Amino acid sequence: MAAVAAPWGRQREEARALGRAVRLLERLEEHFRDPRLASSPPSMRDLLPRTAQLLREVAHARRAADGGGPEGPGGARDFLVVYLNNLEAKSRQVAALLAPQGRRSANDELFREGSGLRRQLAKLALIFRYMHAELSALFPGGKYCGHTYQLAKAPAHSFWRGHCGARCVLTWTEFETILCTCHPVESGSTGLALRSTINLTCSGHVSIFEFDIFTRLFQPWPTLLKNWQLLAVNHPGYVAFLTYDEVQARLQACRDKPGSFLYPDGKNHNPDLTELCQMEPHQRIHVSEEQLKLYWAMDSTFELCKICTERDKDVKIKPCGHLLCGSCLATWQHFESQTCPFCRGEIKGQEAVSIHQFQGKPEEATAAAEYLRSSSDQEDGEEELGQVASSAPPRLNVSPAKGRLKMKLLKENTPLAAPVGPVIAAQAW
Repeated sequence: MAAVAAPWGRQREEARALGRAVRLLERLEEHFRDPRLASSPPSMRDLLPRTAQLLREVAHARRAADGGGPEGPGGARDFLVVYLNNLEAKSRQVAALLAPQGRRSANDELFREGSGLRRQLAKLALIFRYMHAELSALFPGGKYCGHTYQLAKAPAHSFWRGHCGARCVLTWTEFETILCTCHPVESGSTGLALRSTINLTCSGHVSIFEFDIFTRLFQPWPTLLKNWQLLAVNHPGYVAFLTYDEVQARLQACRDKPGSFLYPDGKNHNPDLTELCQMEPHQRIHVSEEQLKLYWAMDSTFELCKICTERDKDVKIKPCGHLLCGSCLATWQHFESQTCPFCRGEIKGQEAVSIHQFQGKPEEATAAAEYLRSSSDQEDGEEELGQVASSAPPRLNVSPAKGRLKMKLLKENTPLAAPVGPVIAAQAW
């Protein structure tokens, strides 16, 4: 009986927390009817009712899904606990600015543009804007989708799903530990600066939405933190927590200064960003002539991803060394498994690779391809290509009716054998 009561207790507590958050936002909304608090976007006057309405939709959707079963760690329930606690804390900070303790009305300083209190209010408005965007992304229309959220950049999506699974939120400490496995993070002030950049909502946690924004801003993935340091930490033109009006005012002061778009802080320092224009050296895959003939005989190419047969291979799985495109790897890890789709070995990492685009076919390979196409003896064809057939990769089938990718294995119960090649035997696919 206790085991049944526990989920119901958590659901009731969640419903009460959502109700408290909506009422708190409604009380704050009344304060922002004062025209003296009007500001450029993001405006608290607009954000508060929109956030309250979205929370109502979340509460309705959660009630409608009652009895859907327990959720795993880092799912919708854990996210809402973190989100609502942070929303309440930030709302009380706003309330303290509007009506300080011992006063019935706000300090006159709050109504003066450029004052310290007004600056604090602008920063909180930006945080509320990030929180609304995060909730909208993970609960569109009030329905949770954090377990299926797709990051914009394939390597980032593969990294998150590979290390965090279906979770949509985790503590900063855990996230930093995971990130260090791929991108080492310096301790001290640099680590604190990275945290303030990624954790837009200042909750002490990192959501999949926040990680998505960060990786989109500071791509490409192989040099993610290096890009962030050059563009955000060291660049004089990067200033956080400014409203549109404040940005316009800063740029207006430099309008007559040649090249001022490079340094809106007014300093005569133009940082050197040329190293960001240089492509990160990827591992080059060298293919033997025998392997090329094999693929050409199949009327295919080595560089083509053998799962989707649309994109070129650009990722090498570690430690087995099999090759495929980053999009297929991300989809495979999200929907199916954290093991290699070819050999079923554990995926412990990945590496960006580049494959030379070979042009043309030798005469003997062309003749072999024509022979295979015209041959009517299926058994002889299978025997000749038995080595390749035994290592057939999984296929990605797109189902228009469901609007999502489904991954199916050609051989579900038998591990796929790795093809053999004279130079890179483990990387033939």
